[in-house]
Amino acid sequence: MHTTMLRKGGSVLALGLRLGLGLGLGAAAFDCSGQSMLAAPATVLPGDDFFTHANSAWLARTEIPADRSSWSAFSALGESTDDRIVALIAALAADKSAKGDARKVADYYTAFMDEALIEAKGASPLWPALARISSIGDKRALARALGASLRADVDPLNSTDFETANLFGLWVAQGLADPARNMPYLLQGGLGLPDRAYYLTDSAPMAALRAAYQQHIAAMFKLAGFAEGASRAARVMALETRIAQSHASREDSADIVKANNSWTQADFAARAPGMDWPAFFGGAMLEQAGVFTVWHPAAVTGAAALVASEELATWKDYLAFHQINAQADVLPKAFGAQHFAFYGTVLAGTPQQGTRSKRALAAANGALDEAVGRLYVERYFAPENKLRLGQMVANIVAAFSRRIEKLDWMAPATRAQAQEKLKTMQVGIGYPDRWASYEGLAVLPDDAYGNAQRASQFHYAQQLARLGQAVARGAWAMAPHEVNAVNLPLQNAMNFPAAVLQPPFFDPGASDAANYGAIGSTIGHEISHSFDDQGAQFDAQGRLRDWWTKEDKAHFKQAADKLVAQFDAYRPFPDLAVNGRLTLSENLADLAGLDAAYDAFEASLDGKVMTAQAGREFFLGYATSSQSKVREAALRQRVLTDSHAPDKYRTAIVRNMDAWYKAFDVQPGQALYLTPAERVRVW
Repeated sequence: MHTTMLRKGGSVLALGLRLGLGLGLGAAAFDCSGQSMLAAPATVLPGDDFFTHANSAWLARTEIPADRSSWSAFSALGESTDDRIVALIAALAADKSAKGDARKVADYYTAFMDEALIEAKGASPLWPALARISSIGDKRALARALGASLRADVDPLNSTDFETANLFGLWVAQGLADPARNMPYLLQGGLGLPDRAYYLTDSAPMAALRAAYQQHIAAMFKLAGFAEGASRAARVMALETRIAQSHASREDSADIVKANNSWTQADFAARAPGMDWPAFFGGAMLEQAGVFTVWHPAAVTGAAALVASEELATWKDYLAFHQINAQADVLPKAFGAQHFAFYGTVLAGTPQQGTRSKRALAAANGALDEAVGRLYVERYFAPENKLRLGQMVANIVAAFSRRIEKLDWMAPATRAQAQEKLKTMQVGIGYPDRWASYEGLAVLPDDAYGNAQRASQFHYAQQLARLGQAVARGAWAMAPHEVNAVNLPLQNAMNFPAAVLQPPFFDPGASDAANYGAIGSTIGHEISHSFDDQGAQFDAQGRLRDWWTKEDKAHFKQAADKLVAQFDAYRPFPDLAVNGRLTLSENLADLAGLDAAYDAFEASLDGKVMTAQAGREFFLGYATSSQSKVREAALRQRVLTDSHAPDKYRTAIVRNMDAWYKAFDVQPGQALYLTPAERVRVW
């Protein structure tokens, strides 16, 4: 199983508007011409390049590890957290008295680590699934098989799970119009490359990636014993290209109003002909689901038409390849090596595969995330950190509230609704009040492939069981040992996992200024997601509802458009610019969150004057928490697909804050300087 961690804010509605982080998204160590900044001079002025000014020493001494596509402060913290957890699991594996979910974690990890047994089994674990695919005799059976491949927990706004390529994704969450009940959302899927742009962009780099992907498909067929791998790969590639042609863009996917399409099961046959929908829903065990929210109607319609028009043999090749591809890590070494050669090296520029133990932990995290997190919390999380962070959250919420009260452009009715959102916001710090149970999940210490299959089916069944049920308001969206944070607009809630509450983001020994700049800006960022271009569409109960006056909305849009233009001007490479519209939510949250954190820190001084030194410590705390480097291939992928701008440009959000100019004496003529009239002010 493959996991991606984020840093400072991805958008996930019920899954959350989350932080974005080091192992995955949002890092950059390139200047505007695309040149590497491995040894940037310490004399760079803050007003010319604040990211480099704050991080030049780190950039000069830090190399990206060979098994990573990027490296950052978040990556380093994640690595040290993982090392601790691996040691805990190893001790459990040796302790035969371990019981319950802890035993499952140990056995899952042990099975994944048993490479000799995996090699001895060869490709045989695949055979039952491939035999079922081979036996598909007509389009009705195909529809049922496509339904059976459906899996849940898909992020509608920021999904990176493109390597499993189920034709659609299922998301179970509270309704947009009825936040009291959970309902099913159906989303576009079906691609083995990260985004439609990889199939449809007419450029030499994209053409090269497409050729490499087709070669990867052929290689995986060959490893699994299929004849005519090259011709099968060509058919799969052609089919995925046709699927991509009906996909929505990333920008359209982020438009929640466009996503709010209610279809009954009967509507699917009329609106998306070509698929035997009763067979599909039967295979997916969704016969009892009455109404769906179809997030990407054109993609659903397009995929259904392809089920009718494409040859059955092509679809069977498609299903077979993705069955092989998705399970590469629990098959013999040659499968995992080929998978990494494409997804790791070609697509992300990572020269070396991670150790088996790292991949084993990632797999255990995917299957038993809260059980792993509980081990970490019980051993390493200090209860006093939860109390201190709770107070900091309260201070920053209060600062945001004061900012709302001072907005001269906001109507009283809109202001009252905004304050209600703040007042009712739920904040989870450290770990959930109730731990998830994995009772019923069979985990064997000698069956890595079977464990992965059973875990996937177990989680899918759990999600289906939530349909029609009342929403659990206190439910968490991420594991406690994940170095991350998340805003949940449908729940009007936030999560700050235990693992992120460590240095350099939260350091009990650091100054308040540095902590407010680092973890405080993160807290402010997550609060602000409730009021960005996406979060502001939901009311205090998590209902999709327009609670803005027409004039307030126009003012907000005008300020947001200025921020779009500001980020559109950033160019990590001569041929590739940041997409200000795609990254707008994160940029708005960065700006508003940093503003609120600064105000909260100033209020914590109890009337004392903010010194220039304290101001500098605050902003440097923010910038140094964004320390990051990324390989070119990975950076290009992120600029195209990620809702986070590269960290170099995210750090430059400070150019919109008057206090930053004062703290660092930033003057006209310096690269980041904006006149007061040009500075974007939203909240």
